[in-house]
Amino acid sequence: MVVVTLVVTAYLIYSGYTYYSMPLEERFYHPHHLWFKPSGVYGQGLGIVGTFLILFGVTIYIARKRYNFLSKFIRLKYLLEFHIFLCTLGPILVLFHTAFKFGGIVSIAFWSMVAVVLSGVIGRFIYNQIPRTIEGRELTLNEVKGMKTDLTVALEEHVEIDDEIKYEILTLANTESSSSKNRRSLKHLLASEDFAKEDRKYILKLVKDDALLSRKIARLQKMQKLFKYWHVAHMPFALIMLVIVVIHIGVTVAFGYKWIF
Repeated sequence: MVVVTLVVTAYLIYSGYTYYSMPLEERFYHPHHLWFKPSGVYGQGLGIVGTFLILFGVTIYIARKRYNFLSKFIRLKYLLEFHIFLCTLGPILVLFHTAFKFGGIVSIAFWSMVAVVLSGVIGRFIYNQIPRTIEGRELTLNEVKGMKTDLTVALEEHVEIDDEIKYEILTLANTESSSSKNRRSLKHLLASEDFAKEDRKYILKLVKDDALLSRKIARLQKMQKLFKYWHVAHMPFALIMLVIVVIHIGVTVAFGYKWIF
């Protein structure tokens, strides 16, 4: 999806560079002005397709998330990726539809759209920090805590180890310091005790997974709160953009700009 977005953007820049790079007052004299201008067949088409992608991406995601639309066929996390793709590509098409000419109420819609996209990027980052099931359902704090492995039991069941070395490993695993420093110390300890290669790999992976899960638990509640606050910023900009787009489309149709229809 990233590749598609980059390829489409590169094509739009390449095909219209000579027009978009001209000063606004000189574009009238460009041989393809009637094609690239916002009300032209190409320019208006970009606006229509871009708006459709945005509306479709938002609608299908909300329908799946709130009303379980097609829940048996589409996992929420995959649909989120599709939503992000459409709501990234759509604004890019709308940007080229404007021919980089902003003014009046359209400028409010455009900057609202920019705010929606940027807040969407931030929301995607926050979303990734919250542990979820393979279907995309958010895990509760108790469910995440239940995923933790008892290091003491795991070590005793899978590795022949005396109590002193076990204590040192558990101390390193629970020490609040940089993870890279702990890993180096743990590797040095395991090497000095002449553990088998498979046992060293097992212990290192066990401690690494436990540390990763501990960090997830520590930031889970914080990220859940941030995600709620994020909606406060994301939704208003989206609604502003939607209202102005509807007004813009209504005015455009009223003035007779009906694309190819």
